[in-house]
Formats: sequence, structure tokens, C-alpha cells
Amino acid sequence: MRHDHGLTVTLRPHSTRIQVLAVAGDLDHHTAPRLRAALEELTLAPGGALVMDLSALTFCDSTGISLLVAAHQRAQDAGAALALAGLHSDIAHVFTIMGLDRLFSFYESTEKAIPALQ
Repeated sequence: MRHDHGLTVTLRPHSTRIQVLAVAGDLDHHTAPRLRAALEELTLAPGGALVMDLSALTFCDSTGISLLVAAHQRAQDAGAALALAGLHSDIAHVFTIMGLDRLFSFYESTEKAIPALQ
């Protein structure tokens, strides 16, 4: 687990194929480097999947959104899936207004995302 000024990022490997990255706190231009570093450390393989557990994400600015979009592109380039789980309704609403629901798969919880990606 790593903590950086209001953002905690924790990797929880679920299986050989699926990894869960829990993100808690505020994701903004000050804290985005912490998540960026964690994402860069991940190995995404064809047929693999990353579930980003955002159930404890309290804020996400445009820097955070850009980072999530870049993570999606990286997963796609690697032939892996990326899903967002547990978004609070206000953050999910902003993501939907921005059209990100067409880019990402949203799941109510990590527990619901994992079976969908297996």
C-alpha cells in the first residue's frame, strides 16, 4: 500500500489473469503521479484484466480522468481489459456526461466486475 498526500493505491492480485487496483482518496494533479507510477508497474498481458476499485475515490479532476483514459489505452494496446468498479454516483455522473461510459465498463462493485471479466 502506498499513500501520497490524500491518495492511496493498493494492488490486490485476484488471480493469474485479473488484478485489482484499489484507489482511495482524491485523484488530482497533485496525486496523479502516485497512480501513474502504480499503473506503470503493472504487467498487462493479452487476455488479462485490470479492475480499478474506485469505491473509495472521493474526487477526480481532469488530470485523473486523463490518467484513467491513458490506462485504458495501455490496457487495450496490451490486449487486456480494464474495468472501473464502485464509482460513487456523483463521479459516475460526471464520467457519463463526458461520454466515458462508452469507453469504460462500469461495475457496481469489484465483486461484480471480476466475474464479468473472467
